[in-house]
Parts: sequence; structure tokens; C-alpha cells
Amino acid sequence: MLNDPRSHGLWEKTAPPAPAAPPLQGVATADAVIIGGGYTGLSSALHLAEAGKHVVLLEAVDFGFGGAGRNVGLINGGMWVMPDDLPGVLGSVYGERVLALLGEAPLVVRGLIEKHEIACELETGGTLHCAVGAEGFKELEERQRQWSMRGAPVRLLDARETAARLGSSAYAGALFDPRAGTLQPLAYARGLAHAAQKAGVELHGESRVESCERAGNGWRVATAQGSVTAPWVIVATDAYSTGPFASVREEQVHLPYFNFATAPLGDNLRHSILPGREGCWDTREILSSFRMDKAGRLVFGSVGALRNTGLAVHRAWAQRSLKRIFPQLGEIGFEAEWYGKIGMTTDAVPRFHRFADGIVGFSGYNGRGIAPGTVFGQTLARLVLGEMSEQDLPLPLTEPTAQRFRAVKEAWYEAGAQVAHFAGERF
Repeated sequence: MLNDPRSHGLWEKTAPPAPAAPPLQGVATADAVIIGGGYTGLSSALHLAEAGKHVVLLEAVDFGFGGAGRNVGLINGGMWVMPDDLPGVLGSVYGERVLALLGEAPLVVRGLIEKHEIACELETGGTLHCAVGAEGFKELEERQRQWSMRGAPVRLLDARETAARLGSSAYAGALFDPRAGTLQPLAYARGLAHAAQKAGVELHGESRVESCERAGNGWRVATAQGSVTAPWVIVATDAYSTGPFASVREEQVHLPYFNFATAPLGDNLRHSILPGREGCWDTREILSSFRMDKAGRLVFGSVGALRNTGLAVHRAWAQRSLKRIFPQLGEIGFEAEWYGKIGMTTDAVPRFHRFADGIVGFSGYNGRGIAPGTVFGQTLARLVLGEMSEQDLPLPLTEPTAQRFRAVKEAWYEAGAQVAHFAGERF
């Protein structure tokens, strides 16, 4: 996409093609218009269409173009925030409600993949949150305690078992979540698009929304070449929002995140590194993540942007870090490299917005897009269908509020990650 191999990297090279979706032309009507072709928008569209609604989905570029097609591919439960902290941020009712929904969200993703036979390299071996030193292990002990109190089947592993699962003795332990896993993120987005189209959703790519105006009892959503009128509009553009819903972008700080992918590893290395195919990330503030794809490529990522001097700095750091974590790799090169933007809210918690009567959306996934995006999309479909009210939602209603000094913070994150990696910060 964008004629840039660093926009979607390995995922674009290995994903099945997206469904045909010509730009919107002319005038149309629908039961619901969905703006955005990522996980939230596609999940909403699919669930609404399966309930018999006529849905038109407008995507500015192509399905999975934003964070959905650039992320690591970890199907995580919950959020970054500690479970006990969420009720303090959202209140006891919403805090426990969103924990229950997101804790089981990876299983919803699995169910959709199985139901619609989506070819997206699904791995169901769980995830490992890896402890860096004693402080990292202490953090994971607390996470395990808080999740276990809520019935989650997470398990704390000691250094020995962690080493056996990773093929590395670099970490002091890990928190294992058997509900979670990995997938090919762009393939999953495109698979949802195929399933939605098969269910009757009218899909349109290259259809950037330019305006959204009241039209009788509904809304007229217009692109450069056409318009759709409907009583409901779902805004699912998240951190890549522009146009009439740019306020969603403005309430989030963009945190750049890159990934490098090796060539497929040989059989010996594939049997010694992540033999169970778990997805992994660590407890460092500037974290690292790693996982295998179906062909045996090791995908390794961290905070930073692969542009200007950042490209050489982050590439060299990634090579050094992989040699430290997995000495058996020896000298390693990369087959693909790419980066995207994680939208971060002020409290690392997602948002629910009602922009006007009949215009709603979730946003602000803070690096946890696959499972939350899928279940939040399903939730928005239930709201439109009248199966639940706003009071039943997992998040309270809030107004989009622009973050102060957003551009300064974004520049700081990009530069800070580059400085840390140049200085040789250990994994």
C-alpha cells in the first residue's frame, strides 16, 4: 500500500488479497454507514449484516490500512492498565464490565475465524508477557494475582519454564495466557472484509469521507464521488481519523512502533525458538515484542519509526537485541521492515463517543487492537440493533478532547526511542 514496503511490510507480502471494493459513486441509502475498514468497522458491519441490516462501509484507502494491517499480531486479552486500576479509572461498574468483555475477547476472535474460515495464520498457543529482571517479575506476579481473582486462567512461569518455552534464558519469568495467541493481522482484516461482503455488506475502498451532515431523521455521509444516507453512522477510524471525525485522532498521541522480520528460520532454530508459537512481549517501558509467523520468520518489534536516522538506529538495535535474546541465531538479517502508529489516550483506556444522535464509535485501543476492536465492533452492532442501550456498554460516554502538546509528545516518543536504541538499551 502507498507504494511503500515499510507501510505494511511482511503482512502485505503474505496476506491473501482483499475483496473487490470499488469507490463509492452516486447516491445510496442504508440502515447503517460505517466509516473505517479496520477490525472495529468490519466487525460491526459483519454482525449487522448477519442480523439482516443493509450496511455500507466506507474505507479511505484499503481494508486493514491503518493499525489493523501493521501491528504485531498478538491477540491479547485485557488492556495495558492493571486490572485493579480500571475500576479506579472508569468506576466499578464500567471497570469490571470492560475487564469481563476484553478478558474473553481473544476467544471471540477465534470463534469468528473458525466460523468464517478466515485464513490468517491463527496460532492458539497463548501469549507470554516476559519479565525483565526481578522488578519485571514482581509486576507479573501482581498481574497474575489480579487476573486470577477474576477467574482468568493465567499462569505465572518461573525462569526455567519460561526459558523452555522461549528458547532463551534472557527473562526472569513470564505470565502465560492460554486464551490468547497470534495471527497475521492484515490477513485477519481482509478475511473479515470477505466475510462481511459475503453477508451482504456493501464495501467501498478509496472512499474517504469528506462530510457528515444531518439529512431528515438520519445522516448523509459524503465522499468525493458519492453519498450514503442512513439513520446510524459508526465511526471506526481510530488513530488514523481525518475529516469530520478528526477529533478522534486529536485525543490520541501517536506512538510509533516498528517490526522487523527475518527470513524463514531453519528447522533446528524453529524447533528451539518459540516451539509452542506463543506471542511475546516484555515488561520494559520501551518494550520489545517477538513472535513467529507460519513460515518460521521471527518477527521482532519495538517503539520507534523507521524513517530518517531512525531506520539505521532501530535496525542495528534489533539485530543486537535478537543476538542477546537468542544467541543461537548468530548473525541475522531481515527480510521485511515496517512501522505504524499506536493511538494512546491520556489514561491508556479506550473511549466511547456519541458524536450526535445516531453517530457513535469506540476508539483509543492503546496498542491492543485485535481483540478489543473485534468485540467493540460487535458491541456497536448490538447497540444499533437495539439489543443493548448506551447504559449497557462496557465504557461510559465521553466527549472527544484534544490532548495538549500532542505534537511535542509525539516528537518526544519518536526521538526518545531512537536515543534509547542508539545508546544500546538492553532488551
